[in-house]
Amino acid sequence: MLYKKKWPALLFVLPGLLFLLIFLYLPFLENIRNSLYNMKAVVELPGSAWKFIGLKNYRRLLWDPDLRTAIGNTLKMMALTVVFEVGFAFVLAVLVSNVKRLQQAFRTVYFFPVVISATAIGLMFKLFYNYNGGMLNQLLNAVGKEPVNWLSPARAFGMVAVPILWSYIGFYFVILLTGLSDISEDIYEAASIDGCGRGRQVFYITLPMMKPVFATCVTLAVTGALKVFDLPWVIVPNGAPQGLTHFLGTYMYQQTFGLNDYDYGSALAFMIVVMGVVAAGVVGFFTREREV
Repeated sequence: MLYKKKWPALLFVLPGLLFLLIFLYLPFLENIRNSLYNMKAVVELPGSAWKFIGLKNYRRLLWDPDLRTAIGNTLKMMALTVVFEVGFAFVLAVLVSNVKRLQQAFRTVYFFPVVISATAIGLMFKLFYNYNGGMLNQLLNAVGKEPVNWLSPARAFGMVAVPILWSYIGFYFVILLTGLSDISEDIYEAASIDGCGRGRQVFYITLPMMKPVFATCVTLAVTGALKVFDLPWVIVPNGAPQGLTHFLGTYMYQQTFGLNDYDYGSALAFMIVVMGVVAAGVVGFFTREREV
């Protein structure tokens, strides 16, 4: 009887739709419009006329060397998040699923970095990497070795990637562990009776039955890599050194609020949205169920 009357459902859905329309879709359309105008003059000189520049900012995207660096770093981060965040989270989930007494404690410990402020984590790792008095260089001094510039051009990307990957493993760990708990123990018991060991059970039972959960995790990881901002910005502001650690999020922020290039920042924001939709579509294409 509940579903025969549609208006109660529409009544509950309408506030959410209005919220999305006002705070998401309308600003997104406004952002597209801003990318087609010279916004710097409009913002800095209120009342000045809007100057239409067409696709100038989008043509600029094609020839921006710093943007190519940011895209390259973002693509590398996408690959790293899938391999390390989702991969390590799955290994941890499989191990913890076999522990009965302390499973809740492991959930709390592994998920704890997710609830810590990204700014606090970034500041902590920045202190670790500090050349003068940083924890890592103190350890090197303790064993008689020279201090290292951990944020040099050759090491900066790796040093920034480590806290990003570490801080979100617990997020995917909880999702995957929940997915593992939905697999019936009877299936594993039947496999054990047939002589299937623990390792083979993971490959022939766990992985195939976890495919929808993996699809969700990979989609979240790939799209999340497009939005990386807070940790890199705290550890290496402005993409230092030499802009080599810029990601799409940090580069867009620098252009918009650092250089006051509002229209170009709007174009960058639109490009990030398009890349996110495309990336989610690609992941969905390769992970969807196909008829045999």
